Amino acid sequence: MEVHRISSLASQSLGREFAEAFTGQAPVTRRTCRPEYECDNCDEYFGSEFARRQHMIEDHLYCSDCDRYFQNFNNIKQHLNSRTHRGSTINCPFCAASYTTATGITHHLERGSCPYAPNLDRHELFRLVRSRDPRGLISNHAIEPEIVTYTADRRSWNGRGYECNFCYRTFVSLNGLNMHLNSPAHQEVLYHCPNQRCGAEFKTLAAIINHLESEKCGAMRFETVQRRIGDIVSGNRLLRF
Repeated sequence: MEVHRISSLASQSLGREFAEAFTGQAPVTRRTCRPEYECDNCDEYFGSEFARRQHMIEDHLYCSDCDRYFQNFNNIKQHLNSRTHRGSTINCPFCAASYTTATGITHHLERGSCPYAPNLDRHELFRLVRSRDPRGLISNHAIEPEIVTYTADRRSWNGRGYECNFCYRTFVSLNGLNMHLNSPAHQEVLYHCPNQRCGAEFKTLAAIINHLESEKCGAMRFETVQRRIGDIVSGNRLLRF
């Protein structure tokens, strides 16, 4: 279990190739002739700076670049995958807007925010993904894609606010209610995790991409999601997982 955590984080922070070379490396003692790299928090020594750094991350939840400690492993993992360490490395295939993660670019497209793809939103994106996913690896083929638009009027006022007829949540403005009605909140489940042992379901592509990036179920590595997002949202090839 520990080895899996180290390998996962190493691939995210410094590259999978280096991780495979150093993850299994045991600490070296002062008696060895190899160069020694001492942990700043304990008495362990390592044969490389990379191994020492990974030890600091995994065992002490410490980011040496930022001189910062974290409360748990998930927090430091998110930090290492944030804009602080990665910058804006993924570009929209249509307008070239840059994003830190695949989730960011997917949100951009699903919201219809791309000026060079104004007709592309979460409905059209689902049609696109579904057409290139004949085996239903991530898309729900039991649903026939259709666009349903809801428009509430003043009759939705219940004396305290404008009420949603589906979940009975109230909103201060009629516009707020209409935005809620046409959001994914009451949309059918469109996607599912490709890992059959996981079974997680999602209403938006951004949600499933975020799930895959988290590596919660081991379906895909964070780096792999970043490389494949272009094929998912704009490619012509069939999807493979």
